[in-house]
Amino acid sequence: QVQLVESGGGLVQAGGSLRLSCAASGRTFNTYGMGWFRQAPGKEREFVGGISRNGESTHIPDSLKGRFTISRDNAKNVVYLQMNSLKPEDTAVYYCAARSGTSYRISPRAYDYWGEGTQVTVSS
Repeated sequence: QVQLVESGGGLVQAGGSLRLSCAASGRTFNTYGMGWFRQAPGKEREFVGGISRNGESTHIPDSLKGRFTISRDNAKNVVYLQMNSLKPEDTAVYYCAARSGTSYRISPRAYDYWGEGTQVTVSS
């Protein structure tokens, strides 16, 4: 079992940057594929990035490529989401999630553990 705690959210102006962190408990972090998702009010939870358990495989949706980057540090039990050139439409609660297995999945249903989320608000 793993517990996840997100941090790094906040209020930022359009064009700014934020780096979200997700700290995981336990000694088996490197056995989990990790994903970042976001959910805006009234919308479904949306995949924004995934990374394999060893960090060699990553995926950012085409709509976010060039602005979002995902990475992980298994020695520190942390996964990151770097967000640049933020837009008001990026406003949402951002969640990290872990799934047992080698890699990530796009569907939130594939994940076993979730953090409580961190709010990101981008002002225009």
